[in-house]
Amino acid sequence: MAALDRVKVLVLGDSGVGKSSLVHLLCHNQVLGNPSWTVGCSVDVRIHDYKEGTPEEKTYYIELWDVGGSVGSATSVKSTRAVFYNLLNGIILVHDLTNKKSSQNLYRWSLEALNRDVAPTGVLVTNGDYDHEQLGDNQIPLLVIGTKLDQIPETKRNEVLTRTAFLAEDFNAEEINLDCTNPRYLAAGSSNAVKLSRFFDKVIEKRYFLRDGNQVCHFS
Repeated sequence: MAALDRVKVLVLGDSGVGKSSLVHLLCHNQVLGNPSWTVGCSVDVRIHDYKEGTPEEKTYYIELWDVGGSVGSATSVKSTRAVFYNLLNGIILVHDLTNKKSSQNLYRWSLEALNRDVAPTGVLVTNGDYDHEQLGDNQIPLLVIGTKLDQIPETKRNEVLTRTAFLAEDFNAEEINLDCTNPRYLAAGSSNAVKLSRFFDKVIEKRYFLRDGNQVCHFS
């Protein structure tokens, strides 16, 4: 059996938002029983069928790089993380729906990864504002995932989801909100599963099929 082609997707967000639990769910369709803090970076693999059900269907490996979300903006911390940002093909931005700051910090995470050669300094987000121009030319596919949906009371869910909805628009990305302790949120055929599949297809297309907006030949 020929080796499968691969794409590299970073999973970024603050410590404690549930990145490791999310990656385990995505790769194994199982709940992570005893999550621990990620030191440095942890890599897991998901098998994805590109354009499933069509004549162009092909199987790929999706490498999910769970980057430790150590708090701190010291240059040394950023420099350490920067080694994981090379040759990336897509980014999943993860925030905790119960933690407003983790949502705002997604701008910092995205800019740090996309501008790794010129690490952002200072406060990038103030009262919800940020520099649109720094993300305006981004060509890397993004997906925003909100976790811990189960911890928001039903009476407050509309309020919280309305508050976080702007993230997807700002990042020109689709949004998924879920509970990483319940696989049903990513059940086959669900809207979340469709969004996830669409994102991975986009990452693969950008890596193997599109160059400067034109289709290029892809050899197995």
